[in-house]
Amino acid sequence: MVESYAYDSVIVGSGPNGLAAAITMAQNGRSVAVFEAEENIGGSVRSADLTLPGFVHDICSAVYPLAIGSPFFRSLPLAQHGLEWVQPPAALAHPLDDGTAVTLERSIAETASALGSDRDAYRKLMSPLIANWDGLDADLLGPPRLPRHPWNFTRFGLLAIQPARRLAESRFRGARARALFAGLAAHSMLPLEKWGSAAFGLVLGITGHAVGWPIAKGGAQSLANALASYLRSLGGEIFPNERVGSLDQLPSSRVILCDLTPCQLLKIAGARLSPRYRGKLARYRYGMGAFKIDYALSAPVPWKAQECTRAATVHVGGELREIAASELAAWRGEHAEKPFALVVQPSLFDPSRAPANQHTLWVYCHVPNRSAFDMTDRIEAQIERFAPGFRETIIARRIAAPAELERRNANLVGGDINGGAANLAQLFLRPTCRLYSTSHKGLYLCSASTPPGGGVHGMCGYFAARRALRDLF
Repeated sequence: MVESYAYDSVIVGSGPNGLAAAITMAQNGRSVAVFEAEENIGGSVRSADLTLPGFVHDICSAVYPLAIGSPFFRSLPLAQHGLEWVQPPAALAHPLDDGTAVTLERSIAETASALGSDRDAYRKLMSPLIANWDGLDADLLGPPRLPRHPWNFTRFGLLAIQPARRLAESRFRGARARALFAGLAAHSMLPLEKWGSAAFGLVLGITGHAVGWPIAKGGAQSLANALASYLRSLGGEIFPNERVGSLDQLPSSRVILCDLTPCQLLKIAGARLSPRYRGKLARYRYGMGAFKIDYALSAPVPWKAQECTRAATVHVGGELREIAASELAAWRGEHAEKPFALVVQPSLFDPSRAPANQHTLWVYCHVPNRSAFDMTDRIEAQIERFAPGFRETIIARRIAAPAELERRNANLVGGDINGGAANLAQLFLRPTCRLYSTSHKGLYLCSASTPPGGGVHGMCGYFAARRALRDLF
């Protein structure tokens, strides 16, 4: 007798990876239902009035170089479903204590021209990687496998495997280029002395030149809504406000794909998993947490360096040594006196984010996982350092320590926004050597805790769904 199922596939979680998995299933003719715990879909790709009415803030992620550069998202007709990218003139700005700033421009030559004696070294490092980014992107944003472009992949890998600090200090002589690369690499949420941390700096630098660092017009929610709209056009169903406490709550299906980290998977599926696999998930390491503040401002941030007004993203942290000290402190369970802060000022380029002549600001720094320490004063002192008078522009602020971030999205365990530490042990084989598969037939992981890891690109969901289609359909 043939067993009957309510759906071919059920997805738990509507983050970008969950929606990518659902879309992949629906594109292959499979019936799909997505169950989301929160009222609004999107996971960490959501927006809300966090401070005052009329001020649109991004709940977690805000700038999307990997989304616009994602091989999977690029293949989708998201513009037809309401998504509009806003590209600031510069991808990012990095202010320094001399009152100037380094900017990451779309042009390699323009970027290099501001690096003084390191201009030729920067061009020599980045030009070959950018020239081969088409194709290399698919090799990098995927699970461990034979690369389609082995020579380009190997050239990138020999650079990327290095500690970011070592690469910066060996390639560049001046503070400006070293600071630029350190800020890029700090997105790894790893100490810059850790092997593999250079990969993040290289990928984010390449994308800045190749595709830019855009924001979504109207807020991050616009990206989630476009993905959801396209999924529904394929016949997929989405059920918000449906918190899944156990897999037994779900309708019958041949496949369950979970946009969850190992911690949540253990809670809802522990009884179905083998003891050995449960043990491996329990040993999975989560990374640093984030301490985030959203601001409503009466005026733009008064940066000393006017270059900072050309970018939505500003890296606030000074030179390499200071950035490295900040990241190492958080990794060791300490709180940096001068934290490296990632600042986003979307309303400079998207007026829909705030009332007329007012602005929104988004900022976070890295802290120990599950930290309860209030970093507000230290973050604001860092911004004041490069933008005197910043505090006078603040109308309202909304603080989100790691516990609040996890409350907003259970996948942000202890405030970890990357789905687990991206150290070498977990960079390729995450969360275990099974990757997307689990010990239970028909149950898969498709979150940022699987390859290629953190970032809004949907590739984890895409590859998990491809694995399930191959295995069961």
